[in-house]
Amino acid sequence: MQTDSKKNRISFWLMIWLLGLAGQLCWNMENQWFNTFVYAKIAKDPTIISWMLAISALATTVSTFLFGCISDRKGNRKSLISFGYILWGIFTILFGATQFLRNDSKTASIIGIAFAVVAADAVMSFFGSMGNDIGFNAWINDHMNPANSGALGAALAVQPVIGTIVGTVLGGLLVGADDNYMRLFVVIGGSVILLGIVSLIWMKDADGLRPAVKGSFSSQFFSIFNVKEYLKHRELVFVNLMLAVYFISFNVYFSHLGNFMIYYLGFTADTMGLIEGVGLLVAMFTTIPAIKLIQQGKSSLIVLGAVIINALGLLVIGLFVSPTNVNPGSIWNPHLLLGVLFVGIGYMLFLQTVTVWSKRLYPEDARGQFEGIRIIFYVLIPMVVAPLISNPIIKRSGEFTDEYGFTEYLPTNALFLAGVVLVLLTLIPLWAAGKAKVD
Repeated sequence: MQTDSKKNRISFWLMIWLLGLAGQLCWNMENQWFNTFVYAKIAKDPTIISWMLAISALATTVSTFLFGCISDRKGNRKSLISFGYILWGIFTILFGATQFLRNDSKTASIIGIAFAVVAADAVMSFFGSMGNDIGFNAWINDHMNPANSGALGAALAVQPVIGTIVGTVLGGLLVGADDNYMRLFVVIGGSVILLGIVSLIWMKDADGLRPAVKGSFSSQFFSIFNVKEYLKHRELVFVNLMLAVYFISFNVYFSHLGNFMIYYLGFTADTMGLIEGVGLLVAMFTTIPAIKLIQQGKSSLIVLGAVIINALGLLVIGLFVSPTNVNPGSIWNPHLLLGVLFVGIGYMLFLQTVTVWSKRLYPEDARGQFEGIRIIFYVLIPMVVAPLISNPIIKRSGEFTDEYGFTEYLPTNALFLAGVVLVLLTLIPLWAAGKAKVD
């Protein structure tokens, strides 16, 4: 019996780390490399990226609500994870294949290709949300108890950090100086497919998981949109508002950070990945003491520090980094490294703290659906609002003409200065969340 119990624990933690890291790598690839892929293979136009962000965010949100309700009613997470991951990997590879729709003569319809890129990204996000946002996250919540909450909280905190660092560095090395994006998509997509298959064999749902049927499917599905009921969770409301404000700022600049470094500053993809990776690797060490502070109930203090540090990093990049004072042939660029380090520290501390903070506030009988609510604030609102801010800034400050006479729009320092103002607005819902907690 003890041997079986030990095997089950090993299998459980293997699934936590393998599926968790694979999911973070795939999301990092979408956030970090899909946008540089568009500039490298399709067109240097932020409008395509804006549509990608908005439509994929909508697909993600629909997926979380739909599958969150299905998952709660069926009392099953494993199927969502396994099939979601397999389809996620397949459509990741198909997204990369859109580059073959473009030919060198520039006569192909950019609008048609852009539509294919946006559609492929949306389908990929739909199944990624099914497998990871709903299936995997709800599965973790189902298994969380007083004995393992500290270890699971640490895993939830560290995985996005590792995923961001490995995804940035590995992604840059796989793309390389020759812009081989297909190599990146095949490696990451193939890994996600493999783990989806593995989860079919090894994964088990929590013993205590039971179907939570509340009337008809439609009544249960739409019950989550009961605003009056949701507003009763006052602390969670303000924590989610923090997510929305912070990630509006984040998506204003981060969605274009790779293109800023490659096409405005002149770095290659591999060097860019290493510069970001070094900053994020150093930043990772700040998450270790943060885990203890989170357990001690100091989440508000951590978020306050994270926002201020994030703002300082953006200020450094916005004011002190330009094509005239960087060396694209070297990783050693002090101002850029310092800015990336501060932004990385702020991002990691904020994400790990707010992730654990919000999960502790979910109702036990609606964890899947409340993940859907979180996605509205974490993904949908930021990815719809941010392009409305970043797109005009890029088109006004970064208009250039290429050697063929085509107009190109490159991200400039103005994005990071806008990010400073926006990220500081996070302090408003932070204050409200702290007040709601005290009350």
